[in-house]
Amino acid sequence: MKKIVLFSFVTILLMGCDENSENLPAPNYTIEGKWLIEGTIPAGNTMYLYEDGVRYTYYCVADECNALYNSYEAADGNHLPLTNPYTFENDTLTLDLHFGNELITPITFECDGGEAIFETTGYSLFRLNSGCN
Repeated sequence: MKKIVLFSFVTILLMGCDENSENLPAPNYTIEGKWLIEGTIPAGNTMYLYEDGVRYTYYCVADECNALYNSYEAADGNHLPLTNPYTFENDTLTLDLHFGNELITPITFECDGGEAIFETTGYSLFRLNSGCN
């Protein structure tokens, strides 16, 4: 009898875990941070840094760019002179490309937030040091 009660308790407990995990909210990922362009990993020569509503662009021509990219900070003077204002709300990125051009795209995240998939343009960015590619 004790075995039946124990078995029933464990079964109910395990079934309850499945239901709870399905009801968990999706992770809330952000575009803030350092991103490499798809196809440039591991020696990526272009990095975007999204911080506080400004996208900074960095280029690297060295053999190993990750060490440089890790040392860069927003507005440190190592970025290209032209920056791009952006907003990121409800998983939609609005990026001012200047001269009347804007990129407005929903973004989905994969790889625990390490890959940002731009749905409108069909390309991805990979978070620096995420191990995703």
